[in-house]
Amino acid sequence: MRNICIVAGARPNFVKVAPIVRAIKKAQGEGTDIDFRLVYAGCENDATLEPSLFDDLCMPRPDVFLGIDCVSLNELTGRVMSEFEQYLEHNPTDIVIVVDDLASTMAAAIVTKKQGVLLAHLVAGTRSFDISMPKEINRLVIDGLSDILFTAGVGASSIATREGVQMSQIYMVGNILMDTLRFNRDRLCRPEVADLYGLKDSCYLLFTLNRKALIADTAKLKPMLDELVSASARVPVIAPLRDSARKAVESLMPPKAAGFHIVSPQTYLEFGYLSAHALGVITDSGNVAEEATFNGIPCITLNSYTEHGETVSYGSNVLVGESSKRLREMLDDMLCGRWKKCSLPDRWDGRSAERILKIIIDL
Repeated sequence: MRNICIVAGARPNFVKVAPIVRAIKKAQGEGTDIDFRLVYAGCENDATLEPSLFDDLCMPRPDVFLGIDCVSLNELTGRVMSEFEQYLEHNPTDIVIVVDDLASTMAAAIVTKKQGVLLAHLVAGTRSFDISMPKEINRLVIDGLSDILFTAGVGASSIATREGVQMSQIYMVGNILMDTLRFNRDRLCRPEVADLYGLKDSCYLLFTLNRKALIADTAKLKPMLDELVSASARVPVIAPLRDSARKAVESLMPPKAAGFHIVSPQTYLEFGYLSAHALGVITDSGNVAEEATFNGIPCITLNSYTEHGETVSYGSNVLVGESSKRLREMLDDMLCGRWKKCSLPDRWDGRSAERILKIIIDL
């Protein structure tokens, strides 16, 4: 029996974990001697885990909740290390799979290696090359500790190689997010807010905001919001926003912005519908930019870099930094139908989970 532990640190991780869970269950049904447990660093009552999430993703809820809920990254790291160490001491585990680049991911990776358990990093080799970013430190630590690095593409594999990782440890499995997008393509649900505001397919813009640094920097955020409000006079803007992002945007909105609609966070399948049927997407999220490339939807990223470079070099994504002038120019191109040609990067075929599981079984 090969026992796998999959660690998710935050809500977005489940979107990438779901295909692996489905692949394992399929292998079990075919007689493969393999088992898994899904561990979540957060709490069972985490507000970001809406009841529909796991149904939407066709996966079970986590088997274990470590129950960590704190703001300080250093405190979070220490508490996850303590709780996850206890988990590994009481649960036989052959391999731990950690996802992305969170502080909780790094904490689980450190404990895994200290316990002498095989460590695999999903979405390895991503870099911003900005060491002042906490996530960049997390990536360096996790990749440096990992026995197996699952990368999404050639660029990420090259980065890992340049940093001294042995080629035998690197597996270019493709973009795991595409597995979920392809699986759910025919399951997307038009949300009620689309009908409430009379949104027509391909006739609205989708706006998301998550990056804490940008949310806090109102001097930069306000001019960019002004450009989006201006665009909303030409085509509706729908903005599903959470917590601090919603408060920041609401506080900066002008009194007259009838075409700019701030709404509550949508379920996974509802948000997927909004993303797939938009005229264009404006975001600061790498995952949302990847979805836009998959759907062939023009995308503007409010950042000067992206860890997902293939969305720019191959896909529909354009970086505007935090420049309202550049945003205005790209919004005009978007609304006038002037956009670059795009294509799908290599191995965005929806079979990444199959490759990952085969590699684990064959170890």
